[in-house]
Amino acid sequence: MNVLNDLLGGFGTVFSPENLLFAALGVILGTLVGVLPGIGPAVTIALLLPVTYQFSDPAGAFILFAGIYYGAMYGGSTTSILLNTPGESASVATAMEGHQMAKRGRARSALATAAIGSFIAGTISTLLLTFVARPLGDLATTFKATDYAALMILSLVSVTALVGRSMVRGLLALLLGITIGLIGLDPLSGQARLTFDQPLLFDGIDEIMLIIGLFAIGETLHVMVRGRTRPGVLAPLDPPRKGDFLWLSREDWKRSWGPWLRGAGFGFPFGVLPAGGAELPTFLSYSYEKKRSKGKNEFGKGAIEGVAGPEAANNASFSGVLVPLLTLGLPTSATAAVLIAAFQIFNLQPGPQLFEEQSDLVWALIASLYIGNVMLLMLNLPLIRLWVKVLQVPRPVLYAGILVFATLGVYSVSGNPTDILIAFGIGIIGLFLRLYDFPIAPVILGAILGPNLENQIRRALIASDGDWSTFVTRPLSAGILAVAVLAFLLPYLPRIVAIAKGERSDVAKFTVGADD
Repeated sequence: MNVLNDLLGGFGTVFSPENLLFAALGVILGTLVGVLPGIGPAVTIALLLPVTYQFSDPAGAFILFAGIYYGAMYGGSTTSILLNTPGESASVATAMEGHQMAKRGRARSALATAAIGSFIAGTISTLLLTFVARPLGDLATTFKATDYAALMILSLVSVTALVGRSMVRGLLALLLGITIGLIGLDPLSGQARLTFDQPLLFDGIDEIMLIIGLFAIGETLHVMVRGRTRPGVLAPLDPPRKGDFLWLSREDWKRSWGPWLRGAGFGFPFGVLPAGGAELPTFLSYSYEKKRSKGKNEFGKGAIEGVAGPEAANNASFSGVLVPLLTLGLPTSATAAVLIAAFQIFNLQPGPQLFEEQSDLVWALIASLYIGNVMLLMLNLPLIRLWVKVLQVPRPVLYAGILVFATLGVYSVSGNPTDILIAFGIGIIGLFLRLYDFPIAPVILGAILGPNLENQIRRALIASDGDWSTFVTRPLSAGILAVAVLAFLLPYLPRIVAIAKGERSDVAKFTVGADD
């Protein structure tokens, strides 16, 4: 009953006029950035972080950010289906079947199954978050420094191994992020590290500046260099069909409800695990639906199950991502890493003590997910023609606006023009990372978790008088590190199996990052 009482208290906070406005603004902005190709929730939250400096109550800021994150999950399906251009990497699976449905004159059905599936899976996963987060937070209070260090290693290794097509590029991106995170004065000795005798770097690279530089400025420069400023060809939006309920026929409902529930089953657990966010569960859902569907011949030509399952998994993963973020302080996606920076703006540390010290904030955030989910369903289907118009916004105007807003956001953080130059320098690094296919998520996670990992390792070594075996003598720490090793080897598993079976002639096709 305590959980229900806490949740009711959270609803009481969210139902204030100001917070309801933040929730509505968040889901509208989120849907907007989800619709626009190349602009994800991480970019939007990063750009809005400086604005939240003026917020007296952090609850409003996190309700806004949660709405943006949730809305982007919804909005990504629109551009995937109508334009065959996923706004987020997690929407790639949706584009495979959704755009084919649109080309066959079934765009409304594809959009409807994506929106309704997102609502159902989002509600299920939020219910699971409600009842799982607090017990896990209580369990986390028993963790030692070795356990936290092992968890951070697992998070970094998993995201590096499972995001991107090349293990070597992922590891290099991770090392770059950790290096950036270590710039500044050593917290124990006070010795300057990687500052090149520049006092400006003694406090390190501001996380807000790093995030805006890598995401907003880097993405804008990448679009400019690649010349991808022309909008694609929109698939036509078919008229409503007589007899359909919420744009879905009786057959569509019959074929969609199973993938919606199974998608939620894929999305939430993988969101909880440090597996890189929503990309993996969406593809697993797509593959599973393809294998079990009675209409296998439709896959590749516009199977509705191929839209319903991945979109449900996509949205369910968001609530799962919040579990390790709120209870352990571990981000498992790039956007979650940006949210960590948002907590730090308000001098809050997500982790086991958050439910005790900031209970009202946590439950307001969870309650806002229920409300935002309903708002999104009400927005997506009736306003689909508006979102189609948004897709026709000239790209040069859009990205020029992002660049201006990013510049103003960096300047508002410190008021120092030199920081703008640093941010653009980071943006150029982000440009080259994209040009050479290096993943961005490990850079951000490395920069944020790297210093925390260093602190936990130091605490563990101090407690054990410098004995490194402390990380493997404690069963929980040893188990987590073993899982980290497995996560590192997972992409190589097909190659290892092929070698074990003697299929050496086929080994090349299993190579992870064949371009390394």
